[in-house]
Amino acid sequence: MSLRRTFFGLLLIGGIGAGAMAQDPGAKGPGVRPEIGKPIQAAVEFLKQRRGREALAKAREAQAVRDKTPYENYLVERVLGQAAAAAGDAGTAARALETAAASSGAPEGERRQLLAAAAGQYYAIKEYAKASELAARYFRDGGTDRSVRTIYVQSLYLSNNFAAAAKALSADVEAEERAGKPSEEHLQLLANAYSQQRDAAGYAKAMEKLVAYYPKRDYWLSVLHGVVARPGYSDRLAIDLARLKLATGTMSTVGEYVESAQLSLQEGFPMEASKIIEQGYAAGLLGAGPEAERHKRLKDLAAKSLAEDVKALSRENGQSSAGKDGKALFNDGFNYVLHGKFDKGLELMEQGMRLGSGFRRLDHAKLQLGYAYHLAGQNQKAIQAYKRVQGDDGALTLARLWILRLSRSS
Repeated sequence: MSLRRTFFGLLLIGGIGAGAMAQDPGAKGPGVRPEIGKPIQAAVEFLKQRRGREALAKAREAQAVRDKTPYENYLVERVLGQAAAAAGDAGTAARALETAAASSGAPEGERRQLLAAAAGQYYAIKEYAKASELAARYFRDGGTDRSVRTIYVQSLYLSNNFAAAAKALSADVEAEERAGKPSEEHLQLLANAYSQQRDAAGYAKAMEKLVAYYPKRDYWLSVLHGVVARPGYSDRLAIDLARLKLATGTMSTVGEYVESAQLSLQEGFPMEASKIIEQGYAAGLLGAGPEAERHKRLKDLAAKSLAEDVKALSRENGQSSAGKDGKALFNDGFNYVLHGKFDKGLELMEQGMRLGSGFRRLDHAKLQLGYAYHLAGQNQKAIQAYKRVQGDDGALTLARLWILRLSRSS
């Protein structure tokens, strides 16, 4: 992000413009001796003409006068800072403006503006620790300018003070959320600040906010990679992870399509497997390259299994479900949902959940139930199902991500 305009804007706020700097030695207020007043007045005139170098030379004449009063010192440093900035000498400008702000002769109402301008100039010369220090003083003195806040946060980050940067950014993001929507740039910087500290939990939280407010594919890729990388992740969630990848458009490799289709076949859901394979072919990933024949065999297997499944469903239609445990009913119901028979399928799934028997991990079943409601176009019920998911093996994280996605699209 370029802050060039911010720097020069800060130099002109609150009476720091060239015209405001011209103090007639005979005017009301502290007196200024002619040997200081004349070169300062000349410097101001040069500034009005945008002749920065000449203005800087005159300001240096005034600076060379000895035994200056506190007010004279303040006025000289103030004009020197403005002139140096106009001449492109940000280092001199930063030091002069900081000195003017610290001067006992500085009017109380101008200290904040001087601190802000000095912080901007220090940022320009990449003295980020100094920039953040002066910006912090500006806010302690009651400053509220958002451009100074940007300098402060960026300076903390660029000076490698990542913990302080994350703390400041978190506060900014929370305030923006209360007002409506946090900026994408703030969320990106917050995620990076956590990443630099190797704070996995903080990074994940920031990335989840990014996908919530700015659901771009790259953000989803990062978030879903983080799910698998977390300690305690269960490989049994692979098919659930694949479903979220398909929904977010982040399934991108041949291996992912093949593995997901195989898992669906193993679970007894050839309709789902066939759709995954179709998407893989549509994406140009399956059916090409040295594994093309293998992909065709997988496609043929899924088609054969699907044909058999359709026949089985027609035979089972209307048959009693007596004697089946909860898991069997649940799977039957999910299969009906996959075939578009939503009412019957969801009723069986809920019935199976109530029985509760036969499930290895009930939270995984709750994930699947939420997905089934989503397929049926009932996203509010899907969200309620996902809210019932618990566990520390990745299921809770996947449920939270589904809620984020569905909350923004429903």
